[in-house]
Amino acid sequence: MMLFITEPAVILFVGIIIVAGGIIWLKLQPFLALLLGALVVAIMTPASAVEQYALSKGATVASALQQANRSAGERVALEFGNTCSKIGIIIAMAAIIGKCLLESGGAERIVRSVLRLTGLKKAPVAFIISSFFVGIPVFFDAVILLMTPLGKTISIRMGKNYLLFILAIAGGAAMANSLVPPAPGPLFLAGEMHIAMGTMMIAGIILGLFTITAGYYYAVWVNKKWPVEVRDSIDAKLEDIRSVSLQETKQLPPLWLSLLPLLIPLVFICADTALHSIHGGKTATVSSSLFVQKLAAVIKFLGDRNIALVIGALIALLILRVHKKESRAGLSAFVQGAVISAGGIILIIAAGGAFGGMLQQTGISQRIALWTKDYQMALIPMAFFITAIVRTAQGSATVALITASGILSGLTHNTDLPYHPLYLGLAIGCGSKLIPWMNDAGFWLICKMSNLTERETLRAFAPMLLVMGLAGLILIMIAAKLLPLV
Repeated sequence: MMLFITEPAVILFVGIIIVAGGIIWLKLQPFLALLLGALVVAIMTPASAVEQYALSKGATVASALQQANRSAGERVALEFGNTCSKIGIIIAMAAIIGKCLLESGGAERIVRSVLRLTGLKKAPVAFIISSFFVGIPVFFDAVILLMTPLGKTISIRMGKNYLLFILAIAGGAAMANSLVPPAPGPLFLAGEMHIAMGTMMIAGIILGLFTITAGYYYAVWVNKKWPVEVRDSIDAKLEDIRSVSLQETKQLPPLWLSLLPLLIPLVFICADTALHSIHGGKTATVSSSLFVQKLAAVIKFLGDRNIALVIGALIALLILRVHKKESRAGLSAFVQGAVISAGGIILIIAAGGAFGGMLQQTGISQRIALWTKDYQMALIPMAFFITAIVRTAQGSATVALITASGILSGLTHNTDLPYHPLYLGLAIGCGSKLIPWMNDAGFWLICKMSNLTERETLRAFAPMLLVMGLAGLILIMIAAKLLPLV
């Protein structure tokens, strides 16, 4: 019985079984499954392990003892609140930006501009690039709903490549959803793994472009081997599909304006990350001029990820107000709808943060570090496959990201890794792509929107994500060896 209570690996196994089993067999909403898993792990973890964990993070003896004496429910609630403070505002603002881009036509302008740049022959390339960048602020399901009708329209015009269009749309959005903040999963991941958000954004975009390239070539091969005709979807006829996006291009917001809500937060956050690297986190040195000190203070303020996303959301709302001529009452209702849609995501991420926090208190990270101390490069594929197993078992990429980062985040400050924690985070992001099947809501969304059969989706979409995930893992391991960033 003592082994059952004190062995971190056993507690970890029980926690994962409760979360995955709750989602798969009991059909619990992920928020409830994660919260239940967090409570059970907290109850099973002995006070001595909690105290040791607090001391390892630099707490005083008195503070560590106080944490160890808290009840399981109190510890879960504290971690839940801590996670909300990190991601709540950002996810809400990202939801507003995404919905504004969809409603104002900004997202469609981005897609059309990329399409015009590549030409009709390279339309699938335009779609995979567009879905990747639109998928950064816009939730995965919204990207599929936005771009699938447009893909059908162009496929009808070309008379071919329907499957290639569907895979391009799904593949680009899927990789953005797991690699680039402020998408909820990578946003949480960056915080847990102690990775600067600007660093995660830049690295996620670079890695994402490589992985979607690999996925695109796989999609081209599949499209040639098993071509699929355009079909009516369950709730739309081909005539309706042809009438989608009938707005003239000149009626849409200009490209530069459509990109502002995305680029301004990115520029501010990356500038703050660069400033932090130059000055070691200080605003400016004493010897700096007054102008440099003030400029650094402004960058630090605007580069705060909460402030940067709020600015992006305000710009997106302004675009919507001007372009759609929405009244103040209309904008208020619109914001309310966007925030409500973000609320469910915030609850799931916060419950996941509580679950990850309780796993950390068991000491599992230190145990994994001990197992891999002689070959720490093994941590990268381990992070990848742990995430892949959780994803395949319960279906949600976000839950897989949360669970894996909870298991491994302690390694970023308790061990001397020979490479930047960024590589572990990216490996977790790539691992969350394996393997989508019938327990994944995204699988069914793609299946029903495109009207592909379950078999067609399994042999086309699932292997495509496998190819992209493995390509990402290989690139990450090469980069960690050649460019450790430490």
